[in-house]
Amino acid sequence: MNIDDQTRLGVGIIGVGKVGAVMGAALRDAGHAIVGVTAGSEASRDRVDAMLPGVPVLDVETLVERAELILFTVPDDTIEELVAGLAKLGLFSGGQIVVHCAGRHGLGVLQPATDAGAIPIALHPSLSFTGTSMDLPRLRQTTIGVTAPKPVLPIGQALVVEIGSEPIVLAEADRALYHSAIAHASNHTVAILAQAMEVLSSLGVEDPSRVLASLVDASVSNVLRSGPRALTGPVSRGDVATVGAHVAALSEFALTRGTAEVVDAYRAMARATTARALENGNIDEPTAARLLDTLDTQDPLDSQDG
Repeated sequence: MNIDDQTRLGVGIIGVGKVGAVMGAALRDAGHAIVGVTAGSEASRDRVDAMLPGVPVLDVETLVERAELILFTVPDDTIEELVAGLAKLGLFSGGQIVVHCAGRHGLGVLQPATDAGAIPIALHPSLSFTGTSMDLPRLRQTTIGVTAPKPVLPIGQALVVEIGSEPIVLAEADRALYHSAIAHASNHTVAILAQAMEVLSSLGVEDPSRVLASLVDASVSNVLRSGPRALTGPVSRGDVATVGAHVAALSEFALTRGTAEVVDAYRAMARATTARALENGNIDEPTAARLLDTLDTQDPLDSQDG
């Protein structure tokens, strides 16, 4: 089976969350027909109205029977059970394309559908979705990890190319490690920036995002362009006293908030940054040791309890 300009598929989307709505809209823009979706919540139905107007909301069984390509965009932990249940009902058919967008899963969760003759494909867009139309141009600028049996890998690659993204072929065994890298870069960045904004807000800064925007944009741009050599800041300079001042200030902040969340995160990332600076040759081993000693000071909340 090949996907070309004459092959347009009837697509059914199970779970119209942020990813499902955007992927569905992208596939529709590529010329495929969205034959139906499942939408179990008011938020999902609103998303259908906004991103896929006119598409009917169907029950799962009807959707699977009608669709030539089934896109599962449900939570990661529910895919396997859902696919197995549908297979037990005998709803999958030979030649039907079954796709999920879960980063850590490969083809294993689709095995019951594969056993029924379906074509399994695992896709994962390297994108943080909002579930709105602003994601569509972003999707065309990103990569999508593709895992599929070798004979049908071109189908997965073609789907990705059709929506304007770049396919990256991933082995089944590499999915979890790939996804850990994506999550580490995206999710942990969000957590760190949220913490930084919280600290700035505590100082009376009315718009913390304005303080951080140019700095963060430059940091991201520099590291993506130059790699780890883009590292700057007090750790990379071996400025032990400044790092100590940071730990002290954040320890005081922890006492006022009753949680060491921010200072603990700072210490963890500063340790990782110390290792990176040492590997880069920015600092020597004695300086790295002094930095680590400074970072290993007593937990402020433990100190208060004592």
